[in-house]
Amino acid sequence: MRPVHLDGSPTALTTLQDAVAAALDGGPAVLPFTDPALRDAMAPDEPAEPGTAVVIATSGSTGAPKGVLLSARALTASAEATHARLGGPGHWLLATPAQYIGGLQVLVRSLLAGTTPVLLPGSGFRPDDFAAAAATLGGSPRYTALVPTQLVRLLDDGGAGLAAAKTFDAIVVGAAATSPALRERAADARVRIVPAYGMSETASGCVYDGVPLDGVRVDVGGDRIRIAGDVLAHGYRLRPDLTAESFSDGWFTTSDRGVRHADGRIEVLGRADDMINTGGVKVSATAIERCLCAQPGVRDACVVGVPDPEWGEAVVALIVPEGAHGDLRAAVRAALGPASTPKRVEFTGALPLRGPGKIDRAAVKARLRAEPGG
Repeated sequence: MRPVHLDGSPTALTTLQDAVAAALDGGPAVLPFTDPALRDAMAPDEPAEPGTAVVIATSGSTGAPKGVLLSARALTASAEATHARLGGPGHWLLATPAQYIGGLQVLVRSLLAGTTPVLLPGSGFRPDDFAAAAATLGGSPRYTALVPTQLVRLLDDGGAGLAAAKTFDAIVVGAAATSPALRERAADARVRIVPAYGMSETASGCVYDGVPLDGVRVDVGGDRIRIAGDVLAHGYRLRPDLTAESFSDGWFTTSDRGVRHADGRIEVLGRADDMINTGGVKVSATAIERCLCAQPGVRDACVVGVPDPEWGEAVVALIVPEGAHGDLRAAVRAALGPASTPKRVEFTGALPLRGPGKIDRAAVKARLRAEPGG
């Protein structure tokens, strides 16, 4: 297996893209990484599992990172289906880390399109840098992939960054849920976004705006979403136990709950393990977060359960405010009932993130447990 260390430079990106191109053509499997500890955890000196083109480490936002085994078939099936849905092969701006599947797929899509991706410079995300990079992206159609936090910064910018965002034929938004409020803001600003649902195990987004990509099947029966199709990974690096647990008979069982609406669209309701058992009643953290984010004066929210001697688990919310807000606990009580009402609401300037832009729930829980009464 060929480990490729990404240091944020164009040279490292070119090295990775060349290695991925060779892997798609039957060459050695590739492990992109930035953290040496993560490299070592993926055991790069051990032979890669048969049929593996790329090993992608999950973000570890809800547990220990795992190495996802992706074949050339899965990667190309995802890229081709994405182009078919968006309007054909195009020119891509890489704005997310290439060690994660969303960023790596920008490289794969560019390879298949025969175009050269433009790299967003710097280690952070700044609207002015986004605008400068977008200005160098030639040709049409023009695409990029962002996480919700990046999209919010562009919409907040109101200047060159927002103007650049409007020039893209499609901006795929993934890694975390796109709230209804954020979708509305983007529409009002005339920024063409495509909310995507997927994960490393599905070689990136596999459901766009509620509709599965061509060749992807989604089963929402029972308490878990299941996915099938050529986009699937074939297991986890050196973890046959986890592979057998999650992959069976051509289906991948996710950790998410969902529902299929009458029009056929699929809505993700949240992780199956986001349920909080408070006073013997199970409530959904995702449902509470959506209720909170729908309130005026709330930009973002994370809800977790923390140990409580009376309730077993107490519902606690960490809120990113924007301006004045009303009684948030009362709003949740009215919409979802007493059991879902947070026992405590705390405020912060920004939610902790990890990986490509996912909320670090472990960090939120640790912070709220450390607060008085937590």
